Amino acid sequence: MKRPIYRAALGALVLAVLAGIVYAVIVLRPVSVTVVEPEDNVAIRVFGLGTIEAQVLSRVGFEVGAALTELDADHGDEVAWGDVLARLNAADQEARVRRAEAGRLAAEVAVRKAETNVERARAVLAQRETENARQQSLLARNAASQQTADVARRDADVAAADLSVARSEVDVAAALVADAEAALGYERTVLDQHTLRAPFHAIVVERHVETGTVVAPGQVIFTLMAPETVWALAFIDEGRAGAIQVGQPAGIRLRSQPRTVFPGTVVRIGIESDRVNEERRVWVKCDQCPPQVHLGEQIEVWITVAELDDALLVPELAVSGFDGSTGRVWLVENGRLATAELTFGHRSEDARLEVIDGLPAGAQIVATRLDGVGEGRRARVRQESTR
Repeated sequence: MKRPIYRAALGALVLAVLAGIVYAVIVLRPVSVTVVEPEDNVAIRVFGLGTIEAQVLSRVGFEVGAALTELDADHGDEVAWGDVLARLNAADQEARVRRAEAGRLAAEVAVRKAETNVERARAVLAQRETENARQQSLLARNAASQQTADVARRDADVAAADLSVARSEVDVAAALVADAEAALGYERTVLDQHTLRAPFHAIVVERHVETGTVVAPGQVIFTLMAPETVWALAFIDEGRAGAIQVGQPAGIRLRSQPRTVFPGTVVRIGIESDRVNEERRVWVKCDQCPPQVHLGEQIEVWITVAELDDALLVPELAVSGFDGSTGRVWLVENGRLATAELTFGHRSEDARLEVIDGLPAGAQIVATRLDGVGEGRRARVRQESTR
């Protein structure tokens, strides 16, 4: 009986020793961890996707309708301000201009006629006034009858009225000349609208019609863009867009030229964000644009929002409970593991968070999230960089 009891006690003792060894190896031995190291001159960049656009993009056409008789520009042409792009059949309008010119000439002749009538009425008035003065003098000497004197006075008054009417007719004729000038100016303006000219220095993006087409007023004939206004429209996640400001440097990479990054500058930040995709629109002007651009081409944009002279960056995966500002991390403090809540600032494009507050003096931040360990556990730091 004693031998089985002895064997059972010996087995229990062996198991206890083995358990102690396992506990010492697994639980009490130091955990090997990697910690983050301070870095110098870290650029914080925000990434976004977008397209190439032009700030000045116009779809131009005629203000009147007629058949196209001439097209002087095509896709890809560079045109200067005032260059003729197209013409319409203007025979009917040219006839209207000639009719308006004749109307103006007739009005000018009417003015000269009215002015001649004024001179005639002035001469008649002078004659009537002289005759009236003579008859009034004779009446005073009883050498003329009262009736004759009255008739002379009446004739003088009528002549004065005729002169006033003649002067009014001059004003009327002058007004008719102004009306004829306005009518002629209108017809000439309409005639000029039969010629389509470039409204600015531009590149022809597309020609929408061909010669012989009967176009309606306002129909698009050409799409034009101002080449100096080419810029990049980038869509940035709202969660990353808070630090973006006008004037910050940026890099632009076109899908057609993946090995080249073109430098640029943020020139506009959209006031209204996309409510569905929760993205902010940011426009970047390239400082050195490619020689040829294609509107709508897909691009990648990196905007440098900060330059950190001395930074401690923690991988976001190593932070638990991160709410956009704070979160908890594992620390190595006096050779043992501990946790602390830190405050974070910038987020790098490779998903690392800048530590700005909450780190105890002398503590090091573990670069990974630890599972299955508790605070107070001994830790051994592996000397390697987390970059």
